[in-house]
Amino acid sequence: PDEGTNGVGKLPAAQIQSRTRAAAESADALRLSGNVLTSGRTYKLDMRLNSDGGSGSVTAEGATFQLLRIGEELYLKADADFWTHEDGKGDGSDSDAAADKLDGKYVKVPSGDPAYKKFSGFTDKDVLLDGLLTLHGSLDTDGHHEQAGTRTIRITGDKGDGGTLDVSLEGKPYPLRLARAGGAGTLTFSAWGKKFSLTAPGKDETVDYGKQLPTS
Repeated sequence: PDEGTNGVGKLPAAQIQSRTRAAAESADALRLSGNVLTSGRTYKLDMRLNSDGGSGSVTAEGATFQLLRIGEELYLKADADFWTHEDGKGDGSDSDAAADKLDGKYVKVPSGDPAYKKFSGFTDKDVLLDGLLTLHGSLDTDGHHEQAGTRTIRITGDKGDGGTLDVSLEGKPYPLRLARAGGAGTLTFSAWGKKFSLTAPGKDETVDYGKQLPTS
């Protein structure tokens, strides 16, 4: 099964894990999509990430918003419904008018805002990979598999209870699919090393929120 592969399928699970982490850390870009359960909430992510930042969509509790980070600058874009829902404590017409102003615009998230750390983490390649590419418990290999047409070797933590990770047997041993421990989400990784550029929104596309942002 390892013929014509990169050879990592023959290695012990711990070595496969360190090889795939090294490959992931060395890549300057990737796409990450799937679900992550954190702090009791499920987030659906579809992000493109590179060493400068990232962009993509996040869905939480039925509301979808776009994130864009370039360096330290973080922007959030959502439709009026998202902002109305967040401002729902208001008295109706005022919050509707405010929500309309924010509809489809990029809102810059101040670095001191509680939302900044949380949302910037979703756009940070190193933070995400560091937090996600961890299997818990004793490591083992669990046979050859396939992910989106690419042959993989699967490694598991505690026979799968501690998560499973499919590692590419073709080219660099990038991680391709992760099932997190305890049913805390499943993610796929693709477009490894495929460069893309991030462009800051223009002045006409941005608006100042003027108060603390929602962190939901």
